[in-house]
Amino acid sequence: MVRKSGWLTSKRLVPAGNAAGVVYGVITVGALMAAESGRHESYVDAISSALIATLLYWLAHAYADLLGSRLTTGERLTAGTLARALAHDWAIVRGAALPLAALVIAWIAGASQEAGVTAALRTAVVTVVVFEVVAGIRAKPTPGELLLKGAVGVTMGLAILAMKGILA
Repeated sequence: MVRKSGWLTSKRLVPAGNAAGVVYGVITVGALMAAESGRHESYVDAISSALIATLLYWLAHAYADLLGSRLTTGERLTAGTLARALAHDWAIVRGAALPLAALVIAWIAGASQEAGVTAALRTAVVTVVVFEVVAGIRAKPTPGELLLKGAVGVTMGLAILAMKGILA
């Protein structure tokens, strides 16, 4: 049984209102690490690139959701509606923080930049798989359904790793 007070279900990490945003953030940085692995000359470059991509994705996602809603409802764009959209999608940045933390820790530990990028990439892959398994367990599935849920998480992780293999 998964406890609601566990670290994976913490409101700080996975907010109830936008758990998907956390997953988007993890996948975004994982895909970026896969695409750029070893292409940067320094940790500062790799971290800066990941931060810029994360912030751009956060802004783009919030803007697209808000604009889509406004096109449907005719609602006006106000500072308040924009602030609410940005706050809702802040979960993307939270999710991105997981693989970014692995990258920063590797840097602090003195690991090579390639090792740090690999650590960030693996953190993203493992996080997606763990999230899928936790979601599966919380749904009280049959063994076959749990296997399917785990396979979906592994497939997402493998897709991120495949990107690294293709682009390396």
